[in-house]
Amino acid sequence: MIKHTLSAAVLILLLVSCKVQKQTQLIWSDEFNGDRLDTSAWNFELGDGCPNLCGWGNSERQIYTQDNHRLEDGKLIITARKDGDVYTSTRITTKGKHEFKYGRMEARAKLAPGEGLWPAFWMLGSNIDQAGWPSSGEIDILEYVGKEQDMVYTTLHVPAGHGDSAFSKKTKIENIEEGYHTYAAEWSPQQIEFFVDDKSVFIYNPEDKTKEVWPFDQPFYFIINLAIGGNFGGPKVDDSVFPQEIIIDYVRVYKMN
Repeated sequence: MIKHTLSAAVLILLLVSCKVQKQTQLIWSDEFNGDRLDTSAWNFELGDGCPNLCGWGNSERQIYTQDNHRLEDGKLIITARKDGDVYTSTRITTKGKHEFKYGRMEARAKLAPGEGLWPAFWMLGSNIDQAGWPSSGEIDILEYVGKEQDMVYTTLHVPAGHGDSAFSKKTKIENIEEGYHTYAAEWSPQQIEFFVDDKSVFIYNPEDKTKEVWPFDQPFYFIINLAIGGNFGGPKVDDSVFPQEIIIDYVRVYKMN
């Protein structure tokens, strides 16, 4: 009996050790410790998406600027504002600067609550300019819509399922709006598994990995943004919540063993 108990304990320790070991090889991060955004790592996407993608493809209301963010106390803060009839926010990407194929993609963040707000930490295939969307693939590590409290979305968009028919999981997490939480995707040639605070919430692992269901054997880049309204985040927007912020403590990429 004691022998079996010890064996079980050793097994648990080994499993924990393996889990930690997967995360020990940090290959890139932004800890946001400076006084301004590192533009050698990040790009600003500006405007309303017009003329090619008005409303950023989702009928969103915001205009993206370089002025709706700041770095403070080692954190990136993106602020959504309403000035008159104009909504503004910030959207940044690592496109062409830091792109990754497989690994653990992780961010620690405090969400921006409020009806009509739509913060996200996500990735697009680096071939999007050539292949277009959804052929490029999309990995939504975190999406939150303020009209659905206590809910987190993790989603994959592929040619065989995108938009409203995407491969998605909605997870109820009580009081997710309070404090900081860690959002991650562990991405390998076999599957993509999503985590919130290191708890697995969704696994995507199609058996036959054709390009229609698995455009994920290529580099992807990060996007962080705080959208307002739109087909998913809206359509209703509660103007009383502005200004409102999403706060990003860090973004990290680990090589998985």
